[in-house]
Amino acid sequence: MRKRKIEQQTVAPVPNREWLDVEGLATVEFTSEDPDFPIEGALVPGHDAGWRAAGPGEQIIRLSFDEPVTITLIQLLIIENDTERTQELMLRWSRDDDGPMEEIVRQQYHFSPPATTTEIEDYGVQLEEVKVLELSLIPDISGGQARAVLEELRLA
Repeated sequence: MRKRKIEQQTVAPVPNREWLDVEGLATVEFTSEDPDFPIEGALVPGHDAGWRAAGPGEQIIRLSFDEPVTITLIQLLIIENDTERTQELMLRWSRDDDGPMEEIVRQQYHFSPPATTTEIEDYGVQLEEVKVLELSLIPDISGGQARAVLEELRLA
């Protein structure tokens, strides 16, 4: 048998990403929020507790940018520690405030606490002149009483 040891190589650290200042660049619209877990918790760095919907059912978070922006990365972090469920998320965008929306991704993820509690998604995109970015969350595709949650939404 021929064999050779692979020498470990040092990996250069990834530089801090330049995230868009969503708070300063956009107006956020949403279908609901739990007063203890407002939308700022997911969109503004430094907040400890993300966003949570006020009730069950589909939820929409829409960012309307004051001026068109370029987006190359959409990062989502969703943590579900309580309820076993299958969630569906959809991201869409538009160049116009009232224009047609174009789908970026539609995906399902199954949470099964305590083993499977975290969904982290990095979507590499090349979106130019974005005026509207919309996240739709169906917290339980079986129609259960789970509430949508979003720990972080970051854009670069």
